[in-house]
Amino acid sequence: MSGGLKFWKPGTAGPGSSLDRETETEGNVIQSAPAYASLSIQAQREHLPIYKHRDKLLHCIETHGVTIVVGQTGCGKTTQLPQYLYESGWAADGRVIACTQPRRVAATSVAGRVANEVGSVLGDEVGYTIRFEDVSDKERTRILYMTDGMLFRETLVDPLLTRYSVIMIDEVHERSVYTDLLLGVLKKIRRKRPSLRLIVSSATVDATTFLEYFRANTPLGDAEAAIASLEGRMFPVEVAYLRAPVADYVRKAAEVVADIHVKHGPGDILVFLTGREEIERCLEELSELLPMLPRTADKLVPLALHAGLSTEEQMAVFERAAPGTRKVIASTNIAEASVTINGIKYVVDCGFVKIRTYNPTTALASLATVPVSVASATQRAGRAGRTSAGICYRLYPESAFANLPLSTPPEIARTDMTTPLLQLKALGIDDVMKFEWVTAPPAESVLRALEGLLATGMIGEDGRMTATGAKVAECPVEVGLARMLFSAGEYGCGEEVLTVAAMTAVQDAFVIPDGAPGALAELERRKFTAEEGDHLTLLNAYNAFTRYGKSAGWCRSHALSFRAMSRAVSIRAQLKKYMQRFGIPMKSCEGDAVKLRKCLVSGYYRNAARWMADGTYRSVRGNQTLHVHPTSVLFTRKPRTGWVLFHEMEETKKTQIRILTEIEPDWLLEHGHIQQDKRTGKAVDAMAMSGQK
Repeated sequence: MSGGLKFWKPGTAGPGSSLDRETETEGNVIQSAPAYASLSIQAQREHLPIYKHRDKLLHCIETHGVTIVVGQTGCGKTTQLPQYLYESGWAADGRVIACTQPRRVAATSVAGRVANEVGSVLGDEVGYTIRFEDVSDKERTRILYMTDGMLFRETLVDPLLTRYSVIMIDEVHERSVYTDLLLGVLKKIRRKRPSLRLIVSSATVDATTFLEYFRANTPLGDAEAAIASLEGRMFPVEVAYLRAPVADYVRKAAEVVADIHVKHGPGDILVFLTGREEIERCLEELSELLPMLPRTADKLVPLALHAGLSTEEQMAVFERAAPGTRKVIASTNIAEASVTINGIKYVVDCGFVKIRTYNPTTALASLATVPVSVASATQRAGRAGRTSAGICYRLYPESAFANLPLSTPPEIARTDMTTPLLQLKALGIDDVMKFEWVTAPPAESVLRALEGLLATGMIGEDGRMTATGAKVAECPVEVGLARMLFSAGEYGCGEEVLTVAAMTAVQDAFVIPDGAPGALAELERRKFTAEEGDHLTLLNAYNAFTRYGKSAGWCRSHALSFRAMSRAVSIRAQLKKYMQRFGIPMKSCEGDAVKLRKCLVSGYYRNAARWMADGTYRSVRGNQTLHVHPTSVLFTRKPRTGWVLFHEMEETKKTQIRILTEIEPDWLLEHGHIQQDKRTGKAVDAMAMSGQK
C-alpha cells in the first residue's frame, strides 16, 4: 500500500514547512497543549500568548472606537478577550459583551469552553444564540456568543444595539455576507453611539483593509481605529504533496489515513473534504481498508464533522480520544478556521471546497466545488501544528498549489442579495447604493434583487419597504421560504407549509441505519413516498414521526434520523410563533395536495423546471440543464405534468436539483413573474424577457 502513495516530502524547503502564518486564523476552541493538562484553568489561561498583551488590548479598546486584533492561531483571542472585558467592567450595569462567529458550531463550542473557564453553567453568565436555538438568559448573560446573522437580525428590533457595550466580530476574514452587512451597519451605529466599542478579529492580510474602511468618512479619522498585533503559538508543519493528480481524491484520502495509522505514532488525523456525501464515502472506504491492515497498538475511531449534524454530534469531535484510540475526523471547511480540535497532528487536504455561488442572470444559486485558495490551504495545514509538530498531506501536486487563487471571493460577491437588501431596507437604509460596503456587491445582483422585491410586493415603486416586506424581513428564513409561509393563509394550508418549511431547514432526514442494508432502508423510505414529490414525502415522514410518539426506536426502524426529526419539531414550533404573531390562519388543507403545491409555487416560482425527452430538466430561468439528485423520489420517473419545482441546486460534475415536487405550468402563470411565450407557448421568465427586449 505504501508504494501507491508516491508522496514527495520537501522537508524545510519551499512552501512546505515554512508555512506563512500571516493568513492563519483563530481557532475557536482554545484548549491547552498537553504539557499544560495538569494546570488549573487560570494557569492555562496565563500560558496563552494573549495574556501578556491583556493591558495593552484593554487600553486600545478604551481609547479607540474600533480595535482590529491580529493574532495567529492558538493565541486565545476568541476565548480570552471577552473575558478580559468582562473582568474589566465592560459588562457592568446590565450590559452585554457580544462575540459573533460565521458558523453555529463555532458559537456553541467556544461558548461552552468560556463558560467552563468563567466557572458558570452554559446559558447563565456565558451563553450562545444561533438560529432556532437560544441558550442564554436575558437578565444574567454577560458574554454572548452568536452567529453574525443573529446579531444582524437583532438590529431589526434594536437598531442601535443598546444592550451591548462591546461587539467583537470574529473570523472576519471569512467574509460571510452577514459579516459584511454587520460591519457596514456597526459603522453607522458608531456615529450615533460613540460609546459602543468594536473589535474586529482578522488575519493579517486583511488588517489594513479594515483599518482604512473604518477610518474613512468618520469625524475621528485616524483615531477611530487601531491595529493590535498578537503573537501566536505554532509548531512546525511538514507538507507532503502527491507526485501526480488523482482521479478520486476521496478514495486517496482514505488510503492516506490508513497509511498514517500504520506508519506514524500517536496523534489524531483531520481530513478535509467538500461535503457530507464525500465524508460518508471516505469513512466507508476507510472501514473497508482497516481489516486488511496490519494490527496496530491504537484503534481508529472515525468521526464526521459537517453542518448537517446536530450540536451534540458536532461536539463529539472535540472530546479527547480515549486511551488506546486515535480519532480520524472527516470534516468540511468548518474545521479550517471556525473551530479548533485539540490533538490533531496529521492533516489530509483534498484541495477542494464547496462554496455557494449565485448567477444573477438566471437567479439560481448553486453549490459549486472549486479549488481552495492559498490562504485556505495554509490554514488547513496549520491545524496540524497546534499542539506539536505535524504533517499536512496535500492530495495534489506542488505545481497545483502554485496556481491556486490567493483568497476566496467574499460571499457578498457571489450571493443572492434579495434577503440582505430587504433586511437593510427594514433598518431604514433605503438607498442601498450609498451604503458603506466593505466590498460592494455586483451591480447586476443588486438590480435583480430589487426587481424581485418589487415584483413580489416587498418594496413599492418608491423603493421603500411595504407592510408585507416588513413581515417577511422579520421572519428568520430566506425570502422564498418566508413568501411561502405568508401565502399559506390564502391557500388554507398553514399547518402543512409550516412542516415543509421545517423539514427543508434540516438536512438528511432519511438515513441508512448502522448495519442495515441500503435496499431495506430504501423500502422503509418508500412507505412515506408521495407521488407528487419530495416536499410531500417529507411532510408524510414528519406526520408519521409525530403520530407514533416521536421515538428514537421508531426512527431507527424506519430509516429516519431522530436528531433531524427532533430539530424539525423545534424549528416548526418557532416558525409557528412568527405565523401566529402576524395573524396567518393556521388551517390544514386536509390532504389537498393541489393547495399545498400551489403555495410552494408562490414562494419558489423562480425554481421551476420542465422535463426533457433525454431525462434531464431545463430551468425556466436561464434554460439551464439540470439533473435530478439520486435521493429524490422523482429520480427514476418522469413527472406526470412534465414540470417540477425544486428547493435547491448543487453543482458537482453536473448540476443537480434536490427536493422536487410536480407542479402545473399554469400555476406559474398565475404569478406575474412567469409569462407565456406567444411564439412557443412555453412558460418563460418575465424578467428575463423584459431584459431581452
